[in-house]
Amino acid sequence: MQRPWYQQFWPWFLIVLPLCAVAASLYTFHLASSGADSMVVDDYYKKGRAINKDISELKKAAELKLIAELRYQNDELILKMEGRHNNGEAVRVNFTHPTLAEQDQQLLMTSDANGVYRARLEQPLIKGKWNLQIEAFDGHWRMQKRIVLPIANRLLIRAGS
Repeated sequence: MQRPWYQQFWPWFLIVLPLCAVAASLYTFHLASSGADSMVVDDYYKKGRAINKDISELKKAAELKLIAELRYQNDELILKMEGRHNNGEAVRVNFTHPTLAEQDQQLLMTSDANGVYRARLEQPLIKGKWNLQIEAFDGHWRMQKRIVLPIANRLLIRAGS
């Protein structure tokens, strides 16, 4: 006597394989939809115009022959500026991580009587590669460089290089 189909191995084997594929695709869809990609830009036109503006600000920093000396120790950032800039003007310092947007930090720094900018960071910067951007408060010049943390002693950033 032959057993009914639901008691045999091969029908269940043929049913389970497609069910596993469906379950895996639903799990993949869940992973893809649960996390937003922070690196995708919505408005490409505005981003392109901003890049053109950035180039003119970088050229202005090179014309002013700006040099920044950066130190980062014990979660304190120390910045000294040299060149033909307005002494005492406030500067914005942006640390942007290439892949982790939640680690990004933006600082507005003012100098002390000696022309040294100091600030404490909200959270420590993690080790690895960072995009550093230093710009005037009014935005008429900008310096940028890719750096690697931690900084051993000091880091010199020359405009235009």
